[in-house]
Amino acid sequence: MNVQQRSMGKLALILLVLLSACQPHDQAAEVQVRKVEAQVLTVSLTAMPVFDATPGSVISEQQVQVASRLMGYIRDIHVHEGDTVKTGQLLFTIDPSDIQGQVVQARAGHAQAEAALGDAKSDFERFSNLYKEESVSKSQYDKMKLQYSMAQSQARAARAGLDMAESQLRYAEVRAPIAGVVTQKMASKGDLAAPGRPVLVLENPGKLMVQTSVGNETYSLLKLGDSARVEISGQAQALEGKIVRLVPAADAMSHTHLVKLELPDAKGLTSGAFARVRFNVGAGQGISVPKAAILQRAGITGVFVVDGQGIARYRMVRTGEDREGAVEIAAGLNPGEKIVVGNADALSSGDLVQLTGSKAP
Repeated sequence: MNVQQRSMGKLALILLVLLSACQPHDQAAEVQVRKVEAQVLTVSLTAMPVFDATPGSVISEQQVQVASRLMGYIRDIHVHEGDTVKTGQLLFTIDPSDIQGQVVQARAGHAQAEAALGDAKSDFERFSNLYKEESVSKSQYDKMKLQYSMAQSQARAARAGLDMAESQLRYAEVRAPIAGVVTQKMASKGDLAAPGRPVLVLENPGKLMVQTSVGNETYSLLKLGDSARVEISGQAQALEGKIVRLVPAADAMSHTHLVKLELPDAKGLTSGAFARVRFNVGAGQGISVPKAAILQRAGITGVFVVDGQGIARYRMVRTGEDREGAVEIAAGLNPGEKIVVGNADALSSGDLVQLTGSKAP
């Protein structure tokens, strides 16, 4: 093969490569462009409230720590965590051996005092008659009168001691002071119970509220009776809480103020659940879009943004508050950009959007 033939072959090969690089790509581009009808909205700044979100927890307004009034070993606990109890129901018992011994001693002391009182009364009555007959002196009479008075006092003291011992014996059976649910069991059978040391915790599940803490700036804007949005773990819908407690003294460590909010009746609420409280602390400007514009693609929250050529591109955004059909966009969109708000589910990145109408923000 001569030089001219080799040159011609190289030229033909180059032309073939150029044709394969240009023509098929143009055809593929034409095939990939898909036209989809959709509704578009032009993003703009709108007025919206500013919130301060604080973490909190659901608590019971009525919580009681039940302890024994006696020192003694726990003989038995008759309830468990989660049990519902009625007022007056037996919760646990204390071994009454020590108290029973005190009752026996108190009864013996009372009987002795009553016997002494009987003797003193007889002596006083006898000396009273003798004094009237002037058979004894006034000093002897006064002495018997004093002994009778002391016997009366001793009998009253013995009676009070017996009553106290018997009442202590009744405290060996500890009963529920309120109707509610047992939320904590802080001791077991055989443990030593003592006054002031809780054994069980009861809560009234019908009176729940949310407790949270706020900074000085937010606290200065709050008033009793104000409403706040409360999001509770496990609740599909946010609740409206009403501020019922504002503690003016700030915590020395966190420099925050305690705030308690009353909750409406809602099914499934339990004390201890995590809550997030959103206090309205003013107004500002931001971007919000209809919920229909927000999509989830491959686990990424985003919207379709339409460029100047009408091409839709999927863009990740960070969402904020959800307000009555609109969602706040905290990051990812700028005023003046156009997004798809109708038929967005049918789109893919790179599709050409054919407008079916525009929508004002």
